[in-house]
Amino acid sequence: MYKYRRLLLVALFLGLLLAAFQLSGLRDNLSLQYLHDTLLAHKGWGLLLFALLFAVGNLIQIPGWIFLAAAVLALGRLWGGLTTYLAATFSCCCTFLLIRLLGGNALRNLDNRLAQRIIAHLHERPVTVIALLRVLFQTVPALNYALSLSGVRFRYYLVGTLLGLPLPIAVYCLFFDYLGRVLNLT
Repeated sequence: MYKYRRLLLVALFLGLLLAAFQLSGLRDNLSLQYLHDTLLAHKGWGLLLFALLFAVGNLIQIPGWIFLAAAVLALGRLWGGLTTYLAATFSCCCTFLLIRLLGGNALRNLDNRLAQRIIAHLHERPVTVIALLRVLFQTVPALNYALSLSGVRFRYYLVGTLLGLPLPIAVYCLFFDYLGRVLNLT
C-alpha cells in the first residue's frame, strides 16, 4: 500500500480540486465565450489570466482546444496561436511541477512489467517520445500526469513539450480561424 500512497495523494488532490471548482460554479465559467471576452477586455492582464486559467483548466480536465479556439477567435490565428503556445507550455509545466511534488515518480515504482517497459522506453529517448506524444495528444491532462509521475527529468519534459506543441497548435489555429470566418465569429 505504501507504494500507492503518492498516487492516491495525487488522485485525492485532483478530485478535491475538481469538486471545489464544480461546486463553486467556476468550472462553468471557463467557457469559450468567457475566455474570448477575457482576452479582449484585458489585453495585458488578460494574457496572464488566460495562462493561469489554462493551467487550472488543464488540472480539472478542461480540454485545451477551448483555450486555443478562444485565443484564435479573439486575437487571430497568429497571435492567438502564439498566446496559446505560451499558455499551454506554462500550463504543462505547472501541472508537471505540481503533480511531481505530490506524486514523485510513483509510476516508476509500480510492479507492472508493461508500465516498466513503457517508462524505460520513455527514459531512452525522453525528448523524442515527449515531442511525439505532444503532437498526438497536445496538453491532455492524463498525459501530463503520467509524464510527471514517470520520473522523467523536467528539462526533457520542457524541451519535448516545446518541440511537440507547435505543429498541432498551428493546425488547430488554421481550423479555428477558418471556422470563425465561415461562421462570422471573428
